[in-house]
Amino acid sequence: MPKKAKSKAKSKAKLSIKNSKKGRRAAPPKRRKVAVSIPVLEAAATKAADFAAKHEAAAAESKGAAEQRRSDADAARQEVTKLETAAKKAKRDAAKSAAAIKEANNGAAKLDALAKKARREATGREAAAERARLAAAEKARREAAQQAKREAAEKARLETIERAKRKAAEKAERDAARKAEREAARQAKREAAEKAKIEAAERAQREAAEKAEREAARKVEREAAKEAKREAARIAKIEAAAGAKRQAAEKVDAEREAAETSRTRGRRTGNPGGR
Repeated sequence: MPKKAKSKAKSKAKLSIKNSKKGRRAAPPKRRKVAVSIPVLEAAATKAADFAAKHEAAAAESKGAAEQRRSDADAARQEVTKLETAAKKAKRDAAKSAAAIKEANNGAAKLDALAKKARREATGREAAAERARLAAAEKARREAAQQAKREAAEKARLETIERAKRKAAEKAERDAARKAEREAARQAKREAAEKAKIEAAERAQREAAEKAEREAARKVEREAAKEAKREAARIAKIEAAAGAKRQAAEKVDAEREAAETSRTRGRRTGNPGGR
């Protein structure tokens, strides 16, 4: 794009040089002054074209202000076109009369001033583009720093969350282990209590069975003693009855023997009836 503008400006400058040569052929006696003003105009046009091309190159390099510089380059090209048109008109006016040549010289001076102004504006635009580039670079640097800061903060936040998760998991694991230990201790305690309860119940049962056996044995012994006592009493009663019966029998026997003895004595004495 800048090369095309530059070649176009050069072609316009060549055309203006040809037109100026034709004008010099038909110029009035003050032709030397016209020759002096025409190169000035051509140089001003060439400078303006160079500055326009340079401005277009700067506009192509700066990405952020490309549209603005493009519009400025179009304005510069339009300004160059205006200058070329003015130069042609000035040459035609110079070919017609010396007054027109003087006016053309004044116009050339004005055009030179305009070219200087355009050069200053182009320089200002370049400086503005450089400032914009530096501002964009600074903005990008600040955004990169902020992004790095945000990423570092996010990383720190994630690390804090991960650390908190690990601590919570470790705490939960420790709590679960302690809970399991407490449950195991309670279970062991319950089992020990249950075992002790069972052993106590078994011991109580054994003691109750032993006591019941002892009570039963004592009861049996008492019953046996009572039975023995009853048996002894019965036997004693039987023996007493038998003794009494023996005594009665013995008494009867004694009485019989006494009677027999007395009868025997009576027979011996002749008184059998004992009279």
